[in-house]
Amino acid sequence: MRMLADFRLPGMPDMEALAAAQRRNLEALSAANRVALEGAQAVARRHMEIMQSSMTEMTEAMKSIATQESPQAKAARQAEMLKAAYERAVANMREVADLIQKSNTEALSLINHRFTEAMDEVKSLMGNKQG
Repeated sequence: MRMLADFRLPGMPDMEALAAAQRRNLEALSAANRVALEGAQAVARRHMEIMQSSMTEMTEAMKSIATQESPQAKAARQAEMLKAAYERAVANMREVADLIQKSNTEALSLINHRFTEAMDEVKSLMGNKQG
C-alpha cells in the first residue's frame, strides 16, 4: 500500500485548454496553407504574364527581322534582341524566385509563431499541474 501511495499519477490536462490549443494549431496551419496557395497563384499569374509578354516580343522580333537590311545589320539586330531577351529572362526568373521565397517565408513564419505559442502553452499547462 505504501508503494501505491508514493506512486503519483500525472494530473489530467485541462481538456478545454488542450482543445483550444489544437484549434489554434489548425488555424495556423490553415493560414500557412492559404499563404502558400496565394503565393503559388501569384507565381502562376506572373508566369502567364511573362509568357504573354515573351510571345508579343517574339512576334515583334520576327517582324523586325523580316525587313530588307544587309545581313550584317540583321545579325547585329539579332544579337541585340538575343541579349535583351536573355536579360529579361534572368530578371523574370529572379522575380519569380523572389515571389516563391516571399510566400514560403510568410507561411513558415506563421507556423513558427504558432509553434512558439504552443510551447509556451505547454509550459504553462505543466506549470499549473506542478503547483
